[in-house]
Amino acid sequence: MNPETSFDVNGVTLCAQTFGSPADPALLLIHGACASLVWWETELCERLAAAGRFVIRYDQRDTGRSTSFPVGRPGYAMSDLAADAVALLDALGVESAHVVGRSMSGGVALFLGLDHPERTRSVTLVTTTTGELPMGELDVPPDPDPTDGAAVVDHLVEALRAYAGASPHFDEAAVRELAVTDIARTRDVAATLVNHYAMDFDGPRNGGFADLRVPTLVVHGEVDPIFPLSHGEALRDAIPGAELVVLSGAGHDVPRPTWDQFLEALVEFTS
Repeated sequence: MNPETSFDVNGVTLCAQTFGSPADPALLLIHGACASLVWWETELCERLAAAGRFVIRYDQRDTGRSTSFPVGRPGYAMSDLAADAVALLDALGVESAHVVGRSMSGGVALFLGLDHPERTRSVTLVTTTTGELPMGELDVPPDPDPTDGAAVVDHLVEALRAYAGASPHFDEAAVRELAVTDIARTRDVAATLVNHYAMDFDGPRNGGFADLRVPTLVVHGEVDPIFPLSHGEALRDAIPGAELVVLSGAGHDVPRPTWDQFLEALVEFTS
C-alpha cells in the first residue's frame, strides 16, 4: 500500500492511493455517490494487488480529501467525473485500466467505456442499473447535522444497514469503523452528503449500454434492495457479451463474506 497522494487535475485536487506494482494491469476502482476511497476496503485492495493488479482507489470530487464544492451547487456533471478518472490515469502514468464502477459510478464507468475506450481495457459494473427499471424503496434516516460527527457516523451506519436490506452479511462494527475513518478525513461533510445528487447527470457522447464494445462484467447483490437483481440482469442483457455474477446473500454492497467470490470473478475477468 502506497501513501495517499494528491493530484491537481482538471482544476480540482483528487486524492488517490495505489496498491501493488505499476507493472501489473491497472484496476481503477470508482465508488458510488457520497463514498470516499475508504469504502473500497484496504484489505480488499491488498488482496487484489496480491493477485497481480495495480489497484487505484480515489476520492471523487466532494468526497474525502478531494476538492469540495459549495453545498447544493456542485457545478459539475458526471462527464466531469469521467474526465477526472482519465486525468488521474494520466497523472499516474497509466495508459489504460480495467475500470470498476460501483452504484452511481456505474455511470462514470459507462462514460469511460464509450467515450474513452482507448483508456478502458474492460468495465465492471457493481450494484448498478440501466436506469430503466423502478428502484426499491428504502427507509433511510434523514440527513444529520453535518457539524455533528457522531450523528453523521450514526447516519451512515443506518443508511448502509438499509442498503444491505435482507442480507445476513451486514457488519455494523466494520461499517462504523469505516464511517469514523471516512468522516475524519472528509473536507466538507455537508457537501459530501448532497452534492453528488445535485450534479448534472449528462450522458456519454457515444451512446448507451447497448453501445459498449469493451469487455463488460456485471456484479450484483442477490438481495440488493435499491436496485433489485432484475437491474443486474437488465444490464447483462443490454450490453453485448456481458457476463453476470450474482454475489450470494449480498445487498447493495460487497460485504466481506462475498469477497472470495468477488475477487475470483474480477481477477479472472481482468486476466
